[in-house]
Amino acid sequence: AMEAPPLRRHRARYKGPATPPWKETYRRRCVERLRRSRAKLLERYRQAGRAGAALLVPEVMELEWQPLAQVRAGRPLGAPASRAAGSACRGRMVEDPDELAVLEEIQHELVLQEQSVIEEYERSLQFDEECLNAMLDGLEASDKIICPVCRKNNLTVRNHLVLCQCGLYITTQDMTEEKLRSLLENTITEHSYRCFHNPEFTVTSGMEEETSLLMSCSVSLKARFLG
Repeated sequence: AMEAPPLRRHRARYKGPATPPWKETYRRRCVERLRRSRAKLLERYRQAGRAGAALLVPEVMELEWQPLAQVRAGRPLGAPASRAAGSACRGRMVEDPDELAVLEEIQHELVLQEQSVIEEYERSLQFDEECLNAMLDGLEASDKIICPVCRKNNLTVRNHLVLCQCGLYITTQDMTEEKLRSLLENTITEHSYRCFHNPEFTVTSGMEEETSLLMSCSVSLKARFLG
């Protein structure tokens, strides 16, 4: 290959700052840590709500920067470092405008990832709320009772059992559609008074207990509902 003319080589030196060698590793580790912390992120969101600021990104970036700072400072991973030394290293890092731009780029990507997770969760909550409202509307407007588990089929209620095409099958005593409708309405309404999250209904059974219908919530304890 022909060697570039001296002038071209001279200009190439000033085309702009090269990508720091640690950028891709740091970015990948931050993205992966944020992905693994989805449950923690949603728990923090449920407690704080959308306040307009990143909920977990600063913490993720700080945790992943610590081992990188050790390597850059010439210490092996796992070697103890004083808090002052760590702060000084981070201070030197952010004073470099090129590296600061890299960190801001990574932070922007992480914030978008965090927002995407929260928006997906909000859509899920909205869908659950619409399904519950549809079920309550159906309870009020019809003699039929929509299954709280699959939220699609109507329940069949007999004196000694409640069943659905989705597989729900619970033995009961002296159960009527009117009793079950009232039980569903009261349980969901009572929950909505003390919690703004939507409950879910599941069927559970054990070796020593009969099949039951449980109502659970992401921020509340599970409660035996029927069975």
